[in-house]
Amino acid sequence: MKNTNDVKKIPHDVTGRIFDIQFFCVHDGPGIRTTVFLKGCPLNCIWCHNPEGISREIHLSFVESKCIGCGACAAVCDVHRFEDGRHVIERSRCTLRGSCVAVCPAGALSFVGRDVTVGEVIGEVLRDRMYYGPSGGGMTLSGGEPAMQPEFMLALAMAAKAEGLNVAVETSGYAPFRVYEAVLPYVDTFLYDVKETEPALHVSFTGVGNRLPMENLRKLYAAGASILLRCPIIPGLNDRDDHFRAIAGLTKEMPNLLGAELLPYHRLAASKSGRMGLPIQEEFRPPSPELKAEWNEKLKAYGARVFEA
Repeated sequence: MKNTNDVKKIPHDVTGRIFDIQFFCVHDGPGIRTTVFLKGCPLNCIWCHNPEGISREIHLSFVESKCIGCGACAAVCDVHRFEDGRHVIERSRCTLRGSCVAVCPAGALSFVGRDVTVGEVIGEVLRDRMYYGPSGGGMTLSGGEPAMQPEFMLALAMAAKAEGLNVAVETSGYAPFRVYEAVLPYVDTFLYDVKETEPALHVSFTGVGNRLPMENLRKLYAAGASILLRCPIIPGLNDRDDHFRAIAGLTKEMPNLLGAELLPYHRLAASKSGRMGLPIQEEFRPPSPELKAEWNEKLKAYGARVFEA
């Protein structure tokens, strides 16, 4: 990893759009980490856990359970009205002015997405610096898809590396290889999503093909990148033997991979979509601990190196 004076020259005023920063994360790379979620993704996975990260646009979020029906929002913005005690939002007319968010006393209204500079993000990341060293942690860039904002992703990685931080990037691999080639010297670990190994099903599940992600995976590996495969497994969709065999095949083809980690489905996405007025995703059945253990054993039986957090 580069940690020379050139990385300290990166402008901290480079701006990007994020939708969250989460602290004390322990499943987004080694050690204790701060995960920065960049907005925008070229995929539209039918099981997406972070639907608020798909669009680059900022959304108005409304948590109905927090609303006290005071009418303060309607008094300052006619996008809001109350009908038969129900809070109605005409989202098509919303200009994201923010007056409703400012006056809501219950915190029921908020924006999902904000524009920030590299300096602002690194300032937040460094708040927990004391925890990174002992645990081997650092900063993880996630999304959405960080590679959708290549200049911002690169600047964040360079700035974090200039501070001596461990840097991880979670990615679907769906971007031109030059984007990954540029950031590679400043990344300690790529958390590389393998959504589906069968090309036609990858299109059905994500809206795009898997040829580019597979090509980029092999190119990154050949370039010496440290890579952990992260494989979301959805019961009834991709918990198939042929998919498990193909994942195992990737770890055998590229023996220096850190391994393959299976990511179980959860149901938090539906509530996120509803808050933003987006179509509610189809819900699937989360796997039991016993089923996940069975999947891991199956992967091992096919010869995969399984990473179990």
